Amino acid sequence: MSNRPASHGGIIILASFAVAFILTMLPIPENLKMYRPEWITLVLIYWCMALPHRAGIFTGWTVGFLLDIHLGSLLGLHALTLSIIAYLSYKLHIRIRLYPLIQQSLIILLLVTLSQILVLWLSGITGSAPGDWSYWLPSLTSMLIWPWLFYLMRAIRRLYGVN
Repeated sequence: MSNRPASHGGIIILASFAVAFILTMLPIPENLKMYRPEWITLVLIYWCMALPHRAGIFTGWTVGFLLDIHLGSLLGLHALTLSIIAYLSYKLHIRIRLYPLIQQSLIILLLVTLSQILVLWLSGITGSAPGDWSYWLPSLTSMLIWPWLFYLMRAIRRLYGVN
């Protein structure tokens, strides 16, 4: 237990999304890009599960809209997708929190895969869908990184008294 007073922690939540954006934008070698986890989606799912009264559909839409601007994709593509993921995370947050981290990782795999399916579907409508199997690898890496991200985010939330 820290001696810090409990705070609302809006700055910590914003900082975690900023770090997720930085990790998403960080230049990495071309042959490793296909393995990059869906950082923004993972952080959104965490906050929707941990503090559903603080992060929800509007947060998903806002973060998705900023991601659309950054990626230069069709405006609203990621906003809609992340809004749906935030909604599902919000509706299922009590159940998901009861599961051990291994089972949570499988749910993360499903949520991130659903996010990718929605982006693929909406991109396909506009004629810009990706063409190979490597498109699905971020779902697997996101699933594998979830336990460590969960412990890190929970430690930060507790350290700064984010409630």
